[in-house]
Amino acid sequence: MIELNDDSLVNPKIISKNEDVEEMSLRPKKLSEFIGQTKLKKNLEVFIQAAKNRGEALEHTLFYGPPGLGKTTLSMIIAREMGRNILQTSGPAIEKPGDLASILTNLEEGDVIFIDEIHRLRPNVEEILYSALEDYHIDIMIGKGPTARSMKIELPKFTLIGATTKASMVSAPLRDRLGQVFRLEFYDSQELAQIIKRSAKFLNIEIVDTGVTEIAKRARFTPRIANRLLRRVRDFAQVEGNGQIDEKLAMYALDKLEIDKLGLDNLDRALLKIIIEKYKGGPVGVNTLAASLSEESSTIEEVHEPFLLKLGFLERTLRGRVATAEAYSHLGLSKIAQKLI
Repeated sequence: MIELNDDSLVNPKIISKNEDVEEMSLRPKKLSEFIGQTKLKKNLEVFIQAAKNRGEALEHTLFYGPPGLGKTTLSMIIAREMGRNILQTSGPAIEKPGDLASILTNLEEGDVIFIDEIHRLRPNVEEILYSALEDYHIDIMIGKGPTARSMKIELPKFTLIGATTKASMVSAPLRDRLGQVFRLEFYDSQELAQIIKRSAKFLNIEIVDTGVTEIAKRARFTPRIANRLLRRVRDFAQVEGNGQIDEKLAMYALDKLEIDKLGLDNLDRALLKIIIEKYKGGPVGVNTLAASLSEESSTIEEVHEPFLLKLGFLERTLRGRVATAEAYSHLGLSKIAQKLI
């Protein structure tokens, strides 16, 4: 039996209420303050300025990529740059067409509506959205049976921004109506170091460059995780150190949290060990892995796999997941690794 700790530290999808308040204070307010995603940001600057010059709402937009990379933050920045209000919701929260109609009819000219997990919109809700996106009106059925009639409601020009970790699950009709599609990429260590320094300044945390580098190395290429680790290392610095975060303190704290030098946590290592030890290196299906780990398959696919693929520790094949020679080597199985290389 493999004992697993709570993986919330490295799961960018999990945000506690207290953390959310602090996270909001760390979000950049302007596009010029946003660190990383350089190509995306430059294109977005052009599209925003062009829309403002024409006096139009920004074209409907889709952001996709792993969680914690800034999709929500960019949506809030867009609304602020356009000088408009933003309404935030999620695909699962919109249960009925009437829920969507209520949201859309309360928008004002140029407003932004942000739908997280847009791939999880129900089909009957999504159908209502098509005419709203294309022609800025919705058709509502009043009554039932033979006496039912359709009523057209005109909508103000607005911008829909959808976010998803699973672009392939966004239906083709919906995707075709989103004029701008952007993929958010993982961050490099230099970008993460900039983010950690900025966050430390806002949180009044005393940290030196070596401490910044150590946290950045273990932050899984993800800003939200970098900020979360910074806060946890701060706790160790205040309770078991002198308040300052240096390389030694950061290494001590992160080792205590069982996050290794590359950012792998218990679940990452357990996943790789199961593939290697139980299934002889793979291939093995994600549902089988989820059952073995007593974990949701969506957590493995959205949180752990992208990171392990990025490191080159995992390969996805038609028959399932396969552990690479690099994974064997990282886990200290050097003899087996040498045979595979």
